[in-house]
Amino acid sequence: MRKASATAAAARAAAPRKAPKAESHLAMVRRARRINRELAEVYPYAHPELDFRNPFELLVATVLSAQTTDLRVNQTTPALFAAYPTPEDMAAAVPEEMEEIIRPTGFFRAKTKSLLGLSAALRDEFGGEVPGRLEDLVKLPGVGRKTANVVLGNAFGVPGITVDTHFGRLVRRWKWTDEEDPVKVEAVVAGIFPKSEWTMLSHRVVFHGRRICHARKPACGACPIAPLCPSYGEGETDPDKARKLLKYEMGGRPGQRLSPPADYPGKPAPALGEG
Repeated sequence: MRKASATAAAARAAAPRKAPKAESHLAMVRRARRINRELAEVYPYAHPELDFRNPFELLVATVLSAQTTDLRVNQTTPALFAAYPTPEDMAAAVPEEMEEIIRPTGFFRAKTKSLLGLSAALRDEFGGEVPGRLEDLVKLPGVGRKTANVVLGNAFGVPGITVDTHFGRLVRRWKWTDEEDPVKVEAVVAGIFPKSEWTMLSHRVVFHGRRICHARKPACGACPIAPLCPSYGEGETDPDKARKLLKYEMGGRPGQRLSPPADYPGKPAPALGEG
């Protein structure tokens, strides 16, 4: 009997397994919206991680954030805005002097050229004010859809989806889309969520990507949305080991802003040269 049972068990193990049932579009939408609701509970304090006091500062900081960290930008912009507080001031800057200020953000010559160009355009075409329309923003030097949506959503309250590397990586990991092009990703995700959710969804997804769902080694064992993730197991599943992978306030360390919102539970980041 034992031999027969073992034979039957071996046969069952060797038999081809049925492929998991494909998820319908409706089921995916429901799962995506539940993920958003769960993330809203995990990160009720989600916010843009660039320090800014007005639309111009946010626009400049977002341009500077390309190919560097928000922390490095936040450590650099105090000196930049002290020297050039308005578009008129920045448009009149000596390029070499601006380059020295923004050097820590990398690609400082190209970024200086963009900042001088967009500041001159704001001065000459928009009366020194940052426009509140996507079609105007994307005409400015160095400003694409991602930057424009950051500014619109956080400085003007106009809903927008910001597809940065974290956002694109996570929505593909969650099987919301397999698109690689940011514009196509934006269009797909916009069709899943109501417009009123777009800006905060962007913050929540980026927060999760920076704190838990890392690119190389996601902390699966410490992830609050693990039951909803079709990619669970790509990272560390042991809870204790996963907790050691958590970053920023989730891991008890400072965030990226020197001046975070009042409800941020973590510590402010150090100024340049302080840590």
